[in-house]
Amino acid sequence: MNDQARPPADLSGRTVGGGRYVLRALLGRGGMASVHLAWDTVLERQVAIKTMHAELGSEQDFRERFKREAQSVAKLTHTNIVSVFDTGEDRLGEAQVPYIVMEFVEGRPLRDILDEDVARHGAMPADKALQITADVLAALDISHEMGLVHRDIKPGNVMIAKRGGTVKVMDFGIARAMQSSGTAMTQTGMVVGTPQYLSPEQALGRGVDARSDLYSVGVLLFELLTGRLPFDADNPLAIAYAHVQEEPPAPSSVNTALPPAVDALVGRALRKNPNERFPSAEELRAECLRVAGTLSGAAPRIDPAAAAGGNSGAGIAASVYPEFGAPTPPRPPGGVATPPPATPPASPYAPGGYGYPQPGPGPGTPPPYAVAPTVPVSPGQGGGAGRRGPLAVVIAVVAVIAVVAAGVVITALNSGGGSGADGDSEAGEGPDAEREPRFKEGDPDKVIDSTTCVHARDYWDQDEHPGTVAAPNFYGYHINSVKECIRSAGWRYEERLVYKDEVLLGENMVVNQTPARGEPFDPEETVFELTVSTGHEPDRG
Repeated sequence: MNDQARPPADLSGRTVGGGRYVLRALLGRGGMASVHLAWDTVLERQVAIKTMHAELGSEQDFRERFKREAQSVAKLTHTNIVSVFDTGEDRLGEAQVPYIVMEFVEGRPLRDILDEDVARHGAMPADKALQITADVLAALDISHEMGLVHRDIKPGNVMIAKRGGTVKVMDFGIARAMQSSGTAMTQTGMVVGTPQYLSPEQALGRGVDARSDLYSVGVLLFELLTGRLPFDADNPLAIAYAHVQEEPPAPSSVNTALPPAVDALVGRALRKNPNERFPSAEELRAECLRVAGTLSGAAPRIDPAAAAGGNSGAGIAASVYPEFGAPTPPRPPGGVATPPPATPPASPYAPGGYGYPQPGPGPGTPPPYAVAPTVPVSPGQGGGAGRRGPLAVVIAVVAVIAVVAAGVVITALNSGGGSGADGDSEAGEGPDAEREPRFKEGDPDKVIDSTTCVHARDYWDQDEHPGTVAAPNFYGYHINSVKECIRSAGWRYEERLVYKDEVLLGENMVVNQTPARGEPFDPEETVFELTVSTGHEPDRG
């Protein structure tokens, strides 16, 4: 038996599949599942095994749906897709827990590679970003042909293989299994996906098709090209609102080295109306490769002011869904709440409003997306007076997203072993419901490798910030590992931690940092300030 065939050291000893698969090292753990490196004792090879958490596996409908989806994904054979070898159920205590056996990809998550490029250049070189995106789209083209919509495209679900740099897309069908389940998980209006990468139709809880994945790819490409997200905020509602209602910035406004052709490509992928996006993954892939062939190879030039981004969705989200822990503003006499300072323009993709013509079917074009018909609102309708059309649309947007975003499930895994940052969110209860405040324990297994700090890259713009280092990303990692990382590099942190009530990440997980991720800092002078979750639900009284 050679070194490649030799089983890895046993770190757990637990088996699944009737003893066939021996679980070894934990590669990642998130809101839906845990991933282990494992040894297939029959074929004598390393595999990756994803086991669903017991609370998901306890629902029979979900297990059946998950099994069917895993069987469908196993039929996807493509160099850019992580292969699925087997699926089954394992008993954990009293619960039946589904698992899938996947190809083990020896490589790195795209998230880690992007972080390196951001630290070195401010963003990923455009030709590299477009090639990676084209490979992701090649995988999606195959899945869409079989009727499988991924629903959770993001850097954490893309691996880059160590040998040959092959792009591998993971987690096909898992989000779909949750979305299509008839269980209580989806009956509460949950949206499956990661808020920063959701398409507008996902954010609104509508049905999705292949074009939803293409929107997520547009978000992914924007992030690769600029080092930041088109929409980001402190809470899921604000992000969901922005996807539905706000226009993304042009990538060249952040990375000034990008030509207009890149702006046009990303802009079309991020159209609110699915009918206005690229009709298929193959067409978007062809455009990525065409534009990549026109580039001069210029290094990214990041505008620091634009790279910082803004508070997406802040205008109206804050008035409907205040930040966790924020005091409730007093009501003026008469009990009428103060409206937001400015009402943003109504979106043509608002629910129930502003219908638009559907394109006719054509070769390779997905079925027309069903758009809610226009509902005219007369000035006097509903007993009110004055101009109500655009305002009613905005209120409808907020009402729908408030329900949907409260049930967003962040289905990422930790960055180790090809996974991303993770969190959980539950559908809220009625305002008069009596319940105990929520508490969530942090995950001590979400640790940052000390080499992230020890080998941190010099900041990309040494001319402007000589001698500085790019701050690592500590968000979502356990505080003990973050402290160890900082100490290992000889840096300093403020011993008196700042604590914040929140239940997305859980107790003792880092939720904020100064300097922020990717910002320049002087290792000799800077003291990191870390904000840590208490794990308790904020007091909204």
